[in-house]
Amino acid sequence: MDAGPVGIITGGLKGIGAATAMEFARTGARMVLTDLSQAGADDLMVRVRAAGGEAVCISADVRDPGSHEPAVLEAVQRWGRIDFLVANAGIADQSRVATGDPDRWRAVVETNLLGVIYVTHVVLPTMLEQGSGHVIITCSVSGREAYVGEPVYIASKWGQVGFAHSLRLELIESGVRVTLVEPGLVNTPLTYNNPKIRPLLEEIEPLSAEDVARAVVFAYQQPPRVSISEIVVRPQQQLLPRL
Repeated sequence: MDAGPVGIITGGLKGIGAATAMEFARTGARMVLTDLSQAGADDLMVRVRAAGGEAVCISADVRDPGSHEPAVLEAVQRWGRIDFLVANAGIADQSRVATGDPDRWRAVVETNLLGVIYVTHVVLPTMLEQGSGHVIITCSVSGREAYVGEPVYIASKWGQVGFAHSLRLELIESGVRVTLVEPGLVNTPLTYNNPKIRPLLEEIEPLSAEDVARAVVFAYQQPPRVSISEIVVRPQQQLLPRL
């Protein structure tokens, strides 16, 4: 187990985050999993250990820049390094520009875009000192395609794409890699419990959280000379997003 990689996953206790933790656990990974709620933390830590990994769960609000520091300290003090960051925490909003809720929009942008920037800012000094590391951002096909019904969510995801490509150029000589993973429709609690999204899931066979997790770990496991900038993964039957 001591030979496994060390990482941090935000939004790590459910959906894609939890599936990614389990996929990394099979590589012997040791992880700090952060989430706003700690519901399910004990069960997930048990499942991670059974799969061959180790996890510590910490409560964090990604919208608060200071909330990421305990996760970094925990990883470094416990295991001595940080090999990967999966910036995964995110929320959605279905509204129109003329009638939507600005408070909700603020939460979407602060969670999806600033949250990624904040956690990367806190993790990067450790990776730069090591001369290695991998920042993986859970984005969406909504970061590449526009459609009606989620304008602010789409803006936050396009922002992630711009940030990631700029970051990759900034780090190109550092040994730190940057990857965007951009799923289409995924069956997670965030989507299945949404009355506007659930009908779309029922029309086709959507991705599972595990499908996305395999893409994340695939990107991480490439040799150091290989940098996968983007992985777009869609359900076979999905056309353009629509609401």
